[in-house]
Amino acid sequence: MSELPKGWALATIPDLVTADGVFVDGDWVESKDQDPNGDVRLIQLADVGDGRYVDKSARFLTSTTARALGCTFLQRGDVLVARMPEPLGRSCLFPGDIKQAVTVVDVCVVRTDPEAVHAQWLMHFINCHDFRLKINALQSGSTRKRISRGNLSTLALPVPPRSEQARIANKVDELLSELDAGISELKAAQAKLQRYRQSLLKAAVQGDLTADWRAANPPTETGTELLQRILAERRARWEAAALAKAKATGKPLAAGWREKYPLFVRADEANPSALPVGWCWTRLGECFRVGVGATPSRTRPEYWGGDIPWVSSGEVRFSRIQSTRECITAQGLANSSTQVNPKGSVLLGMIGEGRTRGQAAILDVPAANNQNCAAVWVSETPVPSEFVFGWLWSRYEETRRGSSGNNQPALNKSIVEQIPMPLPSQAEMQEIAQRLELHLNGIDELERAVSVSLAQAAAQRQNILRAAFAGQLVPQDPSDEPAEALLARIRAQRAAVVPTARPRKA
Repeated sequence: MSELPKGWALATIPDLVTADGVFVDGDWVESKDQDPNGDVRLIQLADVGDGRYVDKSARFLTSTTARALGCTFLQRGDVLVARMPEPLGRSCLFPGDIKQAVTVVDVCVVRTDPEAVHAQWLMHFINCHDFRLKINALQSGSTRKRISRGNLSTLALPVPPRSEQARIANKVDELLSELDAGISELKAAQAKLQRYRQSLLKAAVQGDLTADWRAANPPTETGTELLQRILAERRARWEAAALAKAKATGKPLAAGWREKYPLFVRADEANPSALPVGWCWTRLGECFRVGVGATPSRTRPEYWGGDIPWVSSGEVRFSRIQSTRECITAQGLANSSTQVNPKGSVLLGMIGEGRTRGQAAILDVPAANNQNCAAVWVSETPVPSEFVFGWLWSRYEETRRGSSGNNQPALNKSIVEQIPMPLPSQAEMQEIAQRLELHLNGIDELERAVSVSLAQAAAQRQNILRAAFAGQLVPQDPSDEPAEALLARIRAQRAAVVPTARPRKA
C-alpha cells in the first residue's frame, strides 16, 4: 500500500504486544510427555483453521508436566498462527476450553491488551491474502515448509486507531458471516447434486429410469439372448484369430483345437439383486475382454514422446478421456506389455492414492494404459460404453471394498473380471445411455455453476479483507487517537515494566 490512511501507522506484530502480552511459539511436547487422562489440553495444528477454531484434536498432558516444561498457557482471545501449511500462516482466535490449554511448537501465540489491540482485527489481517503472500515469501524448510517466528516478526502491517480496529473487525465479521452463509448453501447444493447423481445412476442401472420406456417397448432380444450372442461372437473372434495365426506361421492347428477355447468361470457368488424382466446378470470378464497395461521403461527416452496416447491411472476420473498427458512411441509399445485399447473402451482404476481406485473413464481416443488400471474392451460388443461406465460409477464404493491387500488395497485383473453387471436388451441400454447423458450433463452444468460461485465467494472474501486493511471498508473518525500514539503508549508501557525471568523450557 503506497499511502496509509490518516491516523494509521506501520508496525510489526511485536510492536503490538503489550507488557502483559506474549508473542511466542507453542511448546515442544513430546509423546512421552503426554497423558490421555491429563488435565491440560494440547492444541494441535489441525485445530487452527483459516479464520475459525476447528476443535478436533484430543491430546492431553498433566498440569505438572506443563509447568515443568515451562509451557505457555493459552487464554481466551489469543491469536493462534499456524507456522506450517495448509495454508501456511492461517490464523484463528482461541475461544477457550473447559480445560487449561497449551499448544504445539508450530503454532505461534499472540496475546496483547484488548484495550490496545483488537484481537479479531489482528486475526483477520493475518488471514488477508496480501499478508499471506508475504508469509509464504519467508517460508523455509526443504520437506516441511514453515515460517519462523523470527521471520513473522519482521513483517509490517498497517495499524489503524484502536476504535477503527473495532469498527473494521465488526464490519468484516458481518460481511463474512453473510458470505459464509451463502457458501454453506452452495456446499449443501454440491452435496445434493452428488447424491442426486448417485440416485440417478442407481435408477439407470436397476431399470427404474427406463421403466416407462420398457413398458412401451417390449424387447425383441432379451438380455440373456444378447449375452449368448456376445459369447458366440467372442468365441468366433478367438477362432478367427487362431486360424489367422496358423495361416501366417504355416503351422496347422492341432486336432480338437476348438475345445481349447478358454471358458469364463463365474465366481460362486450370489447375484446382487433381482432384475427387471428381460434383464440378466453377467460379469465384466464374461461379457468383455479385460486387459491390464504397463509402463514402458522410464530409462529409455526413445520409448516416450511418440504419438500413441498413454493413460496413467491418475487420469481415470469418472470422465471421458479425449487426450492424455503423455504419449509413447511404437518402440515403447512393442517393448512393454501394454496394448492400444480401441476407442470406446472403459478404463477402471485398480491402484492409486486417494479416491483413484474404483473410478472409471471412457476412452474417446485409442490409447494404451499403465499397469494400475484395467481396460474393458466394450467396443467389441453391442453394449454402449456409457452403460458400463454408468454401472461402474454407480457401484464405486462396492468396487473399492472388493480390493485385496492390507498395506495397499488394490484390484487385479481377476477381481475386475468377476465384477457383476446387469445386462438389459441392447435397445434399452441405448435408451439408458441417452437418458443418462442428458441428466448427467445437466448435473455437470449445475456443478460448474456452483464451483464458479464458490470461486467468486473466495475472491469476494479477499476483496472484503483487502478493502478493510486499505481503510476503505469503514469511515475514519478524526477524533480517534492516532495509531502512532497507541504504539508509543505500548512502547512506554513495556519499557516501564521490569522483566521477570520465565521458566526455562526443556
